[in-house]
This record gives sequence, C-alpha cells and structure tokens, in this order.
Amino acid sequence: MKILYAIQATGNGHISRAREIIPHLLNYGELDLLISGRQADVSLPYLIKYKKQGVSYTFGKKGGIDMIDTVKNLHPFDLLKDINTFPVNDYDFVINDFEPVTAWACKLKNKPCIALSHQSAYLSPKTPRPEKRDGFAEWVFRNYAPATDHYGFHFRAFDKYIHTPVIRSEIRKLETSNDGHITVYLPAHADELLVKYFTKIKDVKWDVYTKHSKAAYKKENVNVTPINNDDFIKSLAASDGLLTAGGFESPAEAIHLRKKVMVIPMVGQYEQQCNAIAAKDIGVTMVKEIDGEFIARLRSWLNFGFPPNIHYPDITGKIIEELMTKHATVGVQQVAL
Repeated sequence: MKILYAIQATGNGHISRAREIIPHLLNYGELDLLISGRQADVSLPYLIKYKKQGVSYTFGKKGGIDMIDTVKNLHPFDLLKDINTFPVNDYDFVINDFEPVTAWACKLKNKPCIALSHQSAYLSPKTPRPEKRDGFAEWVFRNYAPATDHYGFHFRAFDKYIHTPVIRSEIRKLETSNDGHITVYLPAHADELLVKYFTKIKDVKWDVYTKHSKAAYKKENVNVTPINNDDFIKSLAASDGLLTAGGFESPAEAIHLRKKVMVIPMVGQYEQQCNAIAAKDIGVTMVKEIDGEFIARLRSWLNFGFPPNIHYPDITGKIIEELMTKHATVGVQQVAL
C-alpha cells in the first residue's frame, strides 16, 4: 500500500507530531512525505519527497503576524497549480496534518483524505473558544485543509474523536530537574523587548530562544539564543517553567515534563487564543498581552504558578492502528517489521 502523509510546516507542532507518527505509518506500507509552508524550527529525520510553498504566515516582533512579509510570500497561482497537478491518485491512502495542497487536491479529485491534526479538534463545538468567536477563523478551521474524516489532538479529549497530545519520544526520555531558570519561546516578540522586561526581575535567570537574532548574547540575567531544538529541550527539562506563545505542542510538552506554563497568545491569531483558553482551563496561566501589567503578572506566576497535574500517555500507536483499521484499503495486510 502506498501512503502519503502531508504535513503543514508553519510552526513546530506539526513537525514534532510527525516525528512520532511516521515510524508507526511505516509499519503499514510504502510511505511518502510532503511538507508545505515554512517557519518550522524542528527537522524531520526522514526523506521528504515533496516540498511545497503552501500557505504560511511570518512571525512579527510586536506580538502578532508580520502581515507585509506574509502577503509578500503568498504565491496563490503556484498554490493553485500545486493543487491541480499533485498526483494524489498515485496513493492508496492520504493522511493530512492541516496541509492545504494535498487536502484540496483530494477534494477536487473526490479522493478520501484523513485529517490527523490539532486543528481538527476545532471542528467540535465542545472544544473551548473565547467568548467572542471569530467567524472567518472558524471558516478557516473547516476549509483550509478539508478532509473526509478527522482525528484531533488537544490538551484534553474534549470530544470522542479528540485525543491527548502526541509527545515526542525525546521529550518522554528526558531526565528533568529544576535549577530555577525560566525557558522562553515567544517567536512573535522581539528579543530586545523581552530583555527589557526580564532584566527587571533580576533574581531569575531567563533562557530566551528567538527567531530574530542569528547570534547568541547575554544581557545581565538574560541569555538570548537563536532557536535550536536540542538546546531548547535541554533548557526546558532543567527549567522551573515555560513562558511561550499560544501554540499547542510546546505547552503540552512542558505540562508532560511537570513544568509550570504561562502562555501569551499571538495578537490576532484566533487559533492561539483558543489554545490559550483551553490551556487556562487545565491550570496554565494566560496573559493576553505584554503591557504595563506584565511585570506584576509575571511575578505572580513565578511565585504562585504550579504545573498542571495531567499525565499524557503514549497512545500514538493505538491511534494509528485505529485509523488504518478503519480507513485503509480493505484486504491490505500490515507490513511485517
């Protein structure tokens, strides 16, 4: 059986999840990988057959998206060409992690496409949202990467088709400690802005990982390092807590490691705002923005914050087995290890 696994590469969560899912998919047939988008800092240790432009956004420096650079890097005609020409019919089975090229290619050719993504969780009305819903963003959840069936991931199993997070093996194997520092990853904030605030709390060491500097530097009690997966997870494992944006995988990994977490969702990024609401419901501290009250809120979290008491079991193999048993071509036998 020929399987295509298509992965969105905006942010790190999709790639991190794929690292755990791919070994299980390899048990079921010949596997090809497609990646579209950019901005991921985590690599895949597997051969990638297709790389597409897709649709991505660029992180800004003021807490939101850099709209100018995002629009500049949109290539709608290339996207349409990729959708219309991609050979989805060469595959017996297509699995999609919020990747638009193959999702729409399948839809146009009336081919089944199985979504395996965090965003699928937002097709359920039971998944937490802000009080004020964003109609356009909700439309994007439904239409950005359409699929014929869905398997979702979230901080909790809010609905019957939603599962708890896929935690990377390298995270599960970490030996944790607590030397008192805080690990920081806020890719939509300039590190100069963060340093200005963190140097005001001098009794804490801050490890800031950034997309906006090519060289590491130190200012007083703040270390700033270009984002690197290995360095980041080592810092996280030895930290007192994680201060990050409103993504999904990084907070989930920190929760798994029994670290306290503060999230600051990106401005104007509805999915991150939804994630932050769900994270708050399980004991994560949420701050809407970095403003005049930020230092006081930060001190409160440092003094009184606590790790959520949640365990995320390793059920990735069971999910893939369920997916393949239910949807794969009848009569296909699992490949022997």
